[in-house]
Amino acid sequence: MTLHPTLRSTPALLAGTVLLAGSLAAHAASGLVFVANEKDNALTMIDAQTLVVVGTLPTCPRPRHLQRLPGGTRMLVACGDSGQADTIDLASHRVVDSAPIGHDPEVLDLSADGRLAYVSAEDDNALAVYDLAAKKEVGRVALGPEPEGVKLSPDGRRVFVTSEVAGLVYAIDAATLKIVKSIPVGKRPRRLALTADGAQLWVTDEKSASISVISTADLEVIATIVFTIDGIAADGITPVGMVLAPDGRTMYVALGRANQVAFVDVASRKTRALVPVGRRAWGLASSSDGTRLFVAGGLSDDLTAIDTHTATPLKTIPVGHAPNAVLVDD
Repeated sequence: MTLHPTLRSTPALLAGTVLLAGSLAAHAASGLVFVANEKDNALTMIDAQTLVVVGTLPTCPRPRHLQRLPGGTRMLVACGDSGQADTIDLASHRVVDSAPIGHDPEVLDLSADGRLAYVSAEDDNALAVYDLAAKKEVGRVALGPEPEGVKLSPDGRRVFVTSEVAGLVYAIDAATLKIVKSIPVGKRPRRLALTADGAQLWVTDEKSASISVISTADLEVIATIVFTIDGIAADGITPVGMVLAPDGRTMYVALGRANQVAFVDVASRKTRALVPVGRRAWGLASSSDGTRLFVAGGLSDDLTAIDTHTATPLKTIPVGHAPNAVLVDD
């Protein structure tokens, strides 16, 4: 285990700090939905209101993760085949910076100031921490096989990481990178999402057709939500991606090979709607006002726009090859 060193104000860090500070300016949203297409090395750009494709943005090879940087004027694109993260200006649609984030990165989360990226290093069985301003790795902790999902606690004190093979969620002290606890969950845990109050961490268990709900205070599983769909066997329901509605009341869960999205009431933990989408529903994102949900179909090369009030599809939009992550800038 490598512990996180104390960050010092070197010229390189200061330059990076200026870059990050520049992103704190007032943000005029582009009104676009960005879809990362793994096999095209590009993002498809869609008008969030008209649902029409308006362009394509080239990226680093195999884009697999999209995340907005603090201030909202820029987003980070993590690419699996290049081991780097590109910073894209949302107004100009140009790459303005790039930083290494290790071999074959898939999922990451960012510190509150956007400087540190906590990256699941799947092939290395580790969580790696990269300073995006200094452009170097600054910490690492060994984990179980195939770590994937990464999520920081709202206060930034802990980072949670899934291990697909071990069937565990690791709670890690973000300052020391020491494992606080290893929490058993369902089979092949993938992605993580926090409830609005930060009290619960939801974990998609891909091979159990379920979600494990963890208390972030006690670091114990307090509930399991099992998905059942008439006419579909349990092994055909493979939850992976999740996103919380802006009002915090509904968790949207992409059910993978079931080709549906579940609307799960957070309070009751009951599924209140199932909405058909493209093949292998995986990545998804909500509009800022919560009225629309956008779901990538990884095997059908499309994006489904959903009216969340009526839980009905509005339009299926062809995108690139193997769409994965989705980000809405509205």
